[in-house]
Amino acid sequence: MAPGPASGYRATMAKATDQTQGHPSSVAVLGAGVMGAAIAAHLANAGVRVLLLDVPPKDAPAGDPRARNRIAADGLERARRARPAAFFSPRFDALVRVGNLEDDLAAAAGCDMIIEAVIENLAIKQNLYGRLEALGGEAVVTSNTSGLPIRDLMAGRGPDFRRRFCITHFFNPPRYLKLVEIVAGPDTSAATLARAESVCGRLLGKGLVRAKDTPNFIANRIGTFAMMRALDIAVKEGYTVEEVDMVLGPATGRPRSAVFRTADVVGLDTLVHVSENCHQALVDDERREVFAVPPILTEMVKRKWLGAKTGQGFYKKQGDEILQLDLKTLEYGPLRKPRFPSIGATKGVDDVDERLRRMLAGDDRAAALARAVLFETMVYSATRLGEIADEVVDIDRALRWGFGWDRGPFETWDALGVAATAAKMEAAGLAVPAWVKARVAAGEDSFYRRAPAGVSQLRKTGGYGEVRADARAISLDALRAQGKEVERNGSASLLDSGDGVFILEFHAKMNAIDPDIVAMINGGVERAEREGTALVIGNDAPDAFCAGANLFGLPVALGQGNYEAVRQMVAAFQEAMLRTRYARVPVVAAPFGLALGGGAEVVLGCQNVRAAAELYLGLVEVGVGLVPAGGGCMEIAARVSARAPDDPGFDLLGLLKGPFEMAATAKVSTSAEEARDLGFLRAQDTVSMARETLLSDAREVALGLARAGWRPPPPRRIRVAGEAAAATLRATLHSLTEVHKISEHDEKVGAQLARVLTGGSVPAGAVVTEQALLELEREAFLSLCGEDKTRARIQHMLTAGKPLRN
Repeated sequence: MAPGPASGYRATMAKATDQTQGHPSSVAVLGAGVMGAAIAAHLANAGVRVLLLDVPPKDAPAGDPRARNRIAADGLERARRARPAAFFSPRFDALVRVGNLEDDLAAAAGCDMIIEAVIENLAIKQNLYGRLEALGGEAVVTSNTSGLPIRDLMAGRGPDFRRRFCITHFFNPPRYLKLVEIVAGPDTSAATLARAESVCGRLLGKGLVRAKDTPNFIANRIGTFAMMRALDIAVKEGYTVEEVDMVLGPATGRPRSAVFRTADVVGLDTLVHVSENCHQALVDDERREVFAVPPILTEMVKRKWLGAKTGQGFYKKQGDEILQLDLKTLEYGPLRKPRFPSIGATKGVDDVDERLRRMLAGDDRAAALARAVLFETMVYSATRLGEIADEVVDIDRALRWGFGWDRGPFETWDALGVAATAAKMEAAGLAVPAWVKARVAAGEDSFYRRAPAGVSQLRKTGGYGEVRADARAISLDALRAQGKEVERNGSASLLDSGDGVFILEFHAKMNAIDPDIVAMINGGVERAEREGTALVIGNDAPDAFCAGANLFGLPVALGQGNYEAVRQMVAAFQEAMLRTRYARVPVVAAPFGLALGGGAEVVLGCQNVRAAAELYLGLVEVGVGLVPAGGGCMEIAARVSARAPDDPGFDLLGLLKGPFEMAATAKVSTSAEEARDLGFLRAQDTVSMARETLLSDAREVALGLARAGWRPPPPRRIRVAGEAAAATLRATLHSLTEVHKISEHDEKVGAQLARVLTGGSVPAGAVVTEQALLELEREAFLSLCGEDKTRARIQHMLTAGKPLRN
């Protein structure tokens, strides 16, 4: 957008545009409902001071702030109690201050940015904007509207207010869903857009797409189309709720919530609102009637069967049983667990594209449903290109980031083959857009092309253009394509990222620790010491930094009675962790997502950590009847010792109880900041809000440490709580067993854990070496491997994928 004439405000904003990394010190959020309070919480997560306002209660007396701020305070309290958590840690709610829209709107106008999230009522929003405009100020103003057009929102506003206004549409819950749709109006200044994108993207770590000012923008337009088509086909063709969700879930690259579970989570009233808005506004859309609310939805809303918020929707929990709604009778019945050959063909297939190909190649009812919904959604998306977004990547990203799809519509089409799939669509009676057929005829038969230089996307008018990405992001595949992979084995690689910084990548299934990964850790440290300046341990897998140790070889070795092989395996992992800790170059861990068991020990073993904000880290070995034995117990004891005064008479048990309980109960953090609260991260460890820039951020940390003159620390001598403390912990475990809160085997595992953490057979306050604690880890691990119940837990985890309580 071309900026308007210069003014004091625009000069200020132009300066802000040149410094897009300069983050706001304060943001006002207007509206403390579900979305407003959650947006406020996530701004606080990013370290921003937030003013959260809502209307005062009608009966609140003037001059009583507590009473007049009650609605906003209630919204904040709901955010505090939200599950999944809205705040990274309870520490962050101190950054949110509440007020009301009558007494505190002037304070909001003085903030750096204002995000409006009041009820989706045009008249209310317009009135609020009028009051804000009268107060003046220089704040960027954005709306979280899910579909009201800017031309209506800005009716009656002056040119200056219009220039500093745009839409920032977050998805619920804002902390967890990556998408923010950015919508500019005809008068929105470039500086305003840059500021909004800086806050939502760089500060909050969100994935941004540029949407056009059309009803329900991108994600809700396409996602709702797909859901409504699935519902219509299910009703007309006799598919059950369960069958639809089986087909349109992971088998076709969609989330486990699929269609009907997603509707229940979102709320059927919300689905109806979005659909009605589309149906009313899209008078020229050739598929308009898809958005017409069917009688079944109308009746369910009438009955208050709204989904999770009312306890029943398409699914209903009755006792311990989950029931599904019969779409014809509106009666609930049991799940039937239907089987389809096409879905069976996708089982065990990790590659999303291959799953899609197998699913749609089937000749049963499930495959027919998949083809119908996916083909129509792809055609609808291609038809809307240019209307709702200018680039195919924005539509794909919107569906991936907002609806949790593994592949967007155009990525799905690429996976299936554009030309072949277009022919199948036309054979099914669908009208493939002329521009797609023209591009295929011209030999441009994919929506994306991948090359060492990066990824390009097909333009509607022909040719390929770049795919916009954060310039800070590091792509390991791109480094590989450029010949930067210097070592590789079956489970890990070492890549040269430049400036002497090597990146050690795990690429085993779930990135589970195995001998190849251990070997690459040792080799990576050695090479970085010999040829480089630093090492980063990280990867760009979607969900798991490292989900633990690979247990598959353990039952075989134990079955053969080869305990020496097990001992050597454990010792090798311990030594690798010591290599990262005492390397002559800085080693920085870059964990994200799942970092469990051995993955947590990799993080604990590094001197420095740059973590993704969404980090689910924990020492969970007790779940398979074992104790952490990759240095995890030693690290817990060392950190407890470091917190205590250097006094042999100091009672360490008080400091040890929390970490012991954490390991004994397999506690997992719900964020990087909670990992800090639990002691997994230290004060010097830092956090990246954006997952895409994590490797780059960790690389900068490593470079900074190297340039500052890195020196490895000396080996630690660790003061331990001693044998008497272990006895106290064992007594606590026994009392829990007697009241049936833990099993006898839990008690046995916990006793071994207590022995390691307290230093073994030594007096209170004794000082031991790291090697002494590592030897205790190995002893406890091997002892528990000899237990039948531990072996049963290991086998159950391997076969069922979840812990066994025995």
